[in-house]
Amino acid sequence: MDYQIAHALDRFSAHHDGFEDPLRAYVGASEVLFAVVVIALLLLVPGTRRSLARRAAVAAFAAAGVALFIAHFVSSAVDRPRPFVAHAATIHPFLAHAADPSFPSDHATAAFAIATAVALRLRMPGLVLIAFATLLACGRVFLGLHYPSDVIAGAALGAAAAVAMCLPPVRRVTDRVADALGDALDTGLRRVTPG
Repeated sequence: MDYQIAHALDRFSAHHDGFEDPLRAYVGASEVLFAVVVIALLLLVPGTRRSLARRAAVAAFAAAGVALFIAHFVSSAVDRPRPFVAHAATIHPFLAHAADPSFPSDHATAAFAIATAVALRLRMPGLVLIAFATLLACGRVFLGLHYPSDVIAGAALGAAAAVAMCLPPVRRVTDRVADALGDALDTGLRRVTPG
């Protein structure tokens, strides 16, 4: 069933350039988009929400790091070929990609770790990020890079890591790191900003 869904979505992309082109552009730019969001939370949120935004950014960064670390070992153990490798005659990749293992999807893992960590602290921005993470995960299947189970597993792993960052002992540590980082950023900005 995994193959049938991946094949059907890949074929849909092949026959609908008006869908495939913007999706390919978004999926290709997604790493930068999610990195920019984390950096913006660290540096650009003003006023009373600044501390909360910085805490969300540090939790997102930590969740993505933990989830990707775990995903690396799962990927090596499962060693599942990507759809465009296992089914080269029927599935076409719309983005250049290495033929490394596909389970779980690193992109879905990181995106859902970041989005869920933000959603657990900043509801509305987090829900928007979850929508973008979902689009990314689905896009990677539509573009022939993953099976549906690859992105579902990545999403679950990323979300679980984000929830783990909210457990009280871990949250206390990430909050302290975020507060210390925030103080250092504020001090550095005061030194370089005239006036």
